[in-house]
Amino acid sequence: MTAVLALSASVLLAACGKGEDAPQAAAPAPAVPAKIVVGLDDNFPPMGFRDEKNELVGFDIDMAREAAKRLGIEVEFKPIDWSAKEAELNSKRVDALWNGLTITEERKKNIAFTAPYMENHQIIVVAAASSIQTKAELAGHVVGAQEGSSAVDAIKKEAEVAASLKSLKTFGDNVTALVDLSAGRLDAVVVDEVVGRYLVAKRANDYRVLTDNFGTEDYGVGTRKEDTALNAKLDEVLAAMKQDGTAGRIAMQWFGADIVK
Repeated sequence: MTAVLALSASVLLAACGKGEDAPQAAAPAPAVPAKIVVGLDDNFPPMGFRDEKNELVGFDIDMAREAAKRLGIEVEFKPIDWSAKEAELNSKRVDALWNGLTITEERKKNIAFTAPYMENHQIIVVAAASSIQTKAELAGHVVGAQEGSSAVDAIKKEAEVAASLKSLKTFGDNVTALVDLSAGRLDAVVVDEVVGRYLVAKRANDYRVLTDNFGTEDYGVGTRKEDTALNAKLDEVLAAMKQDGTAGRIAMQWFGADIVK
């Protein structure tokens, strides 16, 4: 009798089990990698560039190093072709774009961004002796900007001004564009304010910055859309760096003012 009851119980349990799915183990939350490779333009002072010892230095370099230190991870900096930055990121040759990267709706289609950490303008630089005083007076002139930069996007966004230009010439970096401005091959250069003012200050007698600009924009760190854990942790650590004043102190070292957003 006992054996029959035991057999009946086993059959009943088996029958109940067939109607229920076994509980699935929860998928582990994505982890922050032990090391990240930061892609940058190494000729973009003061955000990221090479010093006289050929070492990478700059505001964003210091910010990234401090963030990595707080996250307990290693960081490597890798110079890339900035005009192909999204391809470099999504092909996993780098893990983050951290070098004065402007947050735009178009870029949001392909990459994820942290919250903005800096506000920037696209300024217009002309030769000190230039007769150009306003944005409207760029009509009929040759204007330069860095290839693949938000300066190009900002100019094209103002369709009427863009159409009035004699031509828009692009360069691999802003330094080369300013050299052409000095040589008279350009009439103006449109450049990120943080970079432009840093470079102009070195040759204050040669250049002049117009009051007009091509708009305001925000800088953020770019990551792959699927790297949600890394993006969230970078957001947390950047907020903490702003809150405790570390980001402001780094800004003071490079800009002489706390311009962190």
